[in-house]
Amino acid sequence: MDIEDWKSQLKRGSLELCILTLLKNRAYYGYELIALLSNWEIIAAKENTMYPLLRRLTKEGFLESYWETTANGSRRKYYKITPLGRQYLEAMTTQWQFLKIAITDIQQYEEENK
Repeated sequence: MDIEDWKSQLKRGSLELCILTLLKNRAYYGYELIALLSNWEIIAAKENTMYPLLRRLTKEGFLESYWETTANGSRRKYYKITPLGRQYLEAMTTQWQFLKIAITDIQQYEEENK
């Protein structure tokens, strides 16, 4: 396995957490999420990844969507987190914290036991 494969797996496992975290305090439309996540190369997502994920999170009840018309008359589909999504985000965040602690502990253990 090369580093690109590993990065892809890491991203796949973290993207839901990042999306729900961004949606925690405000609604975003899909392309806005794509543009925002592009600020972090490791987690940047393209349309062919983002929209299926948003549909799945909506289908599972973690997000809800609604349409808004912009000032120029175009329509955008916005996504916002649901109460169930907030519970899921809280559980994911807890597990993420446990994972970060475990990785840090393992790295420190290895360093101390060279």
